[in-house]
Amino acid sequence: MDAEDRSLPLQGIRVVDFSRVLAGPLCTMILADLGADVVKVERPGSGDDTRAWGPPFLGGDAAYFLALNRNKRSIAIDLQTEDGSAVARALALRADVVIENFRPGLMSRFGLDHDALVADNPGLVSCSLTAFGEGESADRPGYDIIVQALSGLMSVTGEPSGRPVKVGVALLDVITGLYAAIGIQAALIERSETGRGRRISVSLFDASVAALVNQAANYLIGGIVPVPMGNAHPNIVPYELFETADRPFILAAGNDRLFERTCRVLAREDLARDPRFATNEARVRNRDELVPLLRELFVARPADEWLRALEDGGVPCAPVRRLDEVFASPEGAATVQQVDDPLRGLLRLVADPIRLSGQVPPVRMAPPGLGEHTDAILEEIGWEPG
Repeated sequence: MDAEDRSLPLQGIRVVDFSRVLAGPLCTMILADLGADVVKVERPGSGDDTRAWGPPFLGGDAAYFLALNRNKRSIAIDLQTEDGSAVARALALRADVVIENFRPGLMSRFGLDHDALVADNPGLVSCSLTAFGEGESADRPGYDIIVQALSGLMSVTGEPSGRPVKVGVALLDVITGLYAAIGIQAALIERSETGRGRRISVSLFDASVAALVNQAANYLIGGIVPVPMGNAHPNIVPYELFETADRPFILAAGNDRLFERTCRVLAREDLARDPRFATNEARVRNRDELVPLLRELFVARPADEWLRALEDGGVPCAPVRRLDEVFASPEGAATVQQVDDPLRGLLRLVADPIRLSGQVPPVRMAPPGLGEHTDAILEEIGWEPG
């Protein structure tokens, strides 16, 4: 291990990852990027479901899988067999962290639940990712789109009077994985003081409702049931998409000062003095009068002209980019990390957004082939195949 590896914050932390698909693998990739040794436990023959979630594919694995599994080692074992569950237990008893997202009760059946492990590994931090917690809805399926529907997210996404729309990526899985990574690291910090681990659980539903932040508070405190507003904001005006003569752009005049600057760019300073629009509260109440006025003004000129004028005036704004435009931009290109993969050739992946002393966490290992490290891991734990 070189000096770069030793400087990573989680170097020396061992993680056994029984999770698959998105939330769990994202969580463990974050831990791996920060230096943890992550052993990904996969089914022989098929592995993580996302290996097959394509096209596109590269080297037999889908891009979906490659996006979530760098810096990990893969062991292929069948937990349904006596030997497989014994190997899994041996790994867990040597681990600092165990994470899983099986349906409730399955880890207990394998003898891998927290209570079964902590007697012999009292410092173990275990993390269970569930769909709906451990109550009466525990067995309900928890795909991201199901929870987008049940959590209320789809009820506020889409155009007014249109059909509910899901977010374009499995964002709730991403949020759940981030919460899990936070909980695990907090438990590891606590363990450094107490010597004892803790069982962490995060449900996709709970994380999803928490992600509604101001929309949830608007209902709980104000009794307001939010509805789809397209690209508008329930609490800020103007803060939305506007059409121009050629393409749409986003205007984010998030306070009274920025609205005054917007009016100056539009040569309509009178709007900022109008009592109906002079404060954000007034603009929210009178959005149906203000927004059509702004739309009529913006549609008269091309987007680039407005964007230059607004940026020069100190008003936050942006074009609506496609992904090809994102990665062609300087800031987008800077997010791409090239990975030398001996199995698949050169990979271009989005880097971890965390910066450690200004540096991108290094890619120590390309996403693993299925069972690529099985023999090495078995040797590490002294396992002799029966």
